[in-house]
Amino acid sequence: MSNLSPNNCSLILEGGTFRTIYTAGILDSFLDHKLMMPYIVGISAGAINACSYVSRQKERTFRVLADYRHDKRYMGFRNFLKEKSLFGLDFAYDVVPNQLDLFDWDTYKKHDGTVLFGVTNALTGNIEYMNALEMDKKCTMLRATCAIPMLFPEIKINETPYFDGGLADPIPIRKALEDGYDKHVIILTRPQGYRKQMDRQSKWVMRLLRKKYPKLVEQMAVRVDKYNQTVEFCEKLEQEGKAIIFRPEFALNSMEKNVLNMRQGYEMGYKLGNERLSQLQQFFNK
Repeated sequence: MSNLSPNNCSLILEGGTFRTIYTAGILDSFLDHKLMMPYIVGISAGAINACSYVSRQKERTFRVLADYRHDKRYMGFRNFLKEKSLFGLDFAYDVVPNQLDLFDWDTYKKHDGTVLFGVTNALTGNIEYMNALEMDKKCTMLRATCAIPMLFPEIKINETPYFDGGLADPIPIRKALEDGYDKHVIILTRPQGYRKQMDRQSKWVMRLLRKKYPKLVEQMAVRVDKYNQTVEFCEKLEQEGKAIIFRPEFALNSMEKNVLNMRQGYEMGYKLGNERLSQLQQFFNK
């Protein structure tokens, strides 16, 4: 596919823990066709996918998740004893990219474009966007945008505590609009028709955090409505010809354990990315 020139177009990457294996497939199809978006905003695990895409390392995201999903150093309750986290923070965000499955820092840092990661300020409850190309080699920004309360500890950057960017801005389409982009490729990790509902786990987390981080809890209290309204806003942009939305054909498991299911989710994204390249070309050239 030639003439894929996404000049004034943003790439919006929703999170979703292991649901984003679907996102990895789409982005790998983009890499096959040398389609590199000029402006990328990643939230939570969407930011992890952005890293492998910007470093041009096809299949790296899938490989890391598949290889280490059942490694207790990567994910397991014993990590709470050392790091107050379900995920082994130093293992997942330092040992893996810098020793075991090498991340191409040179290519990543030389990227000619904008890459932003959204993080939620625990003190204010507000979203903040950080320049992902300035990320340190311990991947502190990634840790922050992925820091789901109670599964991760707060992550401090310049002495400020942060949590998962998806708490304040789960689908960062409005950031792209504010920055002047009028076309958008949006990769969601929930199927069409999905609407978020407040669950008991979220209410429990909010009770635990209310005293220490009241502003954060206020943000969490409106998260469901904000998410659903943002999905509807994205659908409106698509109807107006201003966006292309990618969504999985069926529901994916956020904490998927079966590597075969992970492969299926990845291949679904890869296949769809290839199938919609002509549509993308027409969209970019409008």
